[in-house]
Amino acid sequence: MISVLVTGATTTVGERFVRSLVADTRVRHVLAVAREPPEQALPFSHGNRLTYLSVDLARSRHVRELLFGPARDLGVEVVVHLGQHRSGFGKGRKVHAANVEALRSILDLADRHPTIRRLVLKSYAVAYKVSLELPILVREDHPLNLSPKAPQYIRDRVEADLTACARMGLSSFETVVLRCAEALGPGTGSQIYDYLDAPVAFRPLGFDPMVNVATVEDMVVALEKATHGSGEGVFNIPGYDTLPLSEATRKWGTPSIPLPGGFLRPAYNLRHRLTGSEFEYGLNRNRLHIGLVLDGTRAREVLGYVPRHPIDWPIGGPVADPALDDSPD
Repeated sequence: MISVLVTGATTTVGERFVRSLVADTRVRHVLAVAREPPEQALPFSHGNRLTYLSVDLARSRHVRELLFGPARDLGVEVVVHLGQHRSGFGKGRKVHAANVEALRSILDLADRHPTIRRLVLKSYAVAYKVSLELPILVREDHPLNLSPKAPQYIRDRVEADLTACARMGLSSFETVVLRCAEALGPGTGSQIYDYLDAPVAFRPLGFDPMVNVATVEDMVVALEKATHGSGEGVFNIPGYDTLPLSEATRKWGTPSIPLPGGFLRPAYNLRHRLTGSEFEYGLNRNRLHIGLVLDGTRAREVLGYVPRHPIDWPIGGPVADPALDDSPD
């Protein structure tokens, strides 16, 4: 049995993952961490196998106190890092500290920790470079978006991803990086969810890119397999559904209006000001034109992860895969 530390525990994926760990007989104790004070973390309560702590991981001193205090006392062996700033409009030093410096502190201290033997980072497909010169179906060796002109949201996620990758083979613990498809759902930070969950969706005139989206259930399964696995490396974690963007908006029930490229940024900026929408066109410009689909072959062969939960689309519902139908003929 193992003890697991989960950061970002009050996010949608984090909460579901913590619940799955508590129900897992292979897990001795779960140390759930987030910034929210205990009285606001309603899904969590202290118990024999679960401890919730409010910690600001952007402060390195707090990370040290966490790892060499409660985490050491509980014999934490696996750290699953889910905590990152979710807003596409977040900018500045504090956001960078939450996105990158917190992970750097965890990595530095874990290398000297007496019990930690494995660290799992939930990274993002948005870290990949999207270009007409590159394939749409991407493997783990696909180039990352290293452009200094990329929005901070992307730059921070690429930096965090590479910071973790640089430790592979050099630390006393195993490092696993999961580059995940976007999970459609409130509170997940998914830009595609914010794109779809709106009165109207604007897309570039003459373009209809392929998108791959996941469910929270499949993200939790991938995290479980990485937590209990062995070895290290980078793994793409695709979702079940791959479809054209126009079909996604239709199945979500959102009217889609194609606009010339020059009108899209002003339209989305206006929508953000009027409605508070988190969809940021600058983050998604290339994906709205070209698209990106994760190749999950390595995750299937090494981790045993296969996406099995289709999106429950408001119009049309989930699409069944005959290959997963276990019913008799």
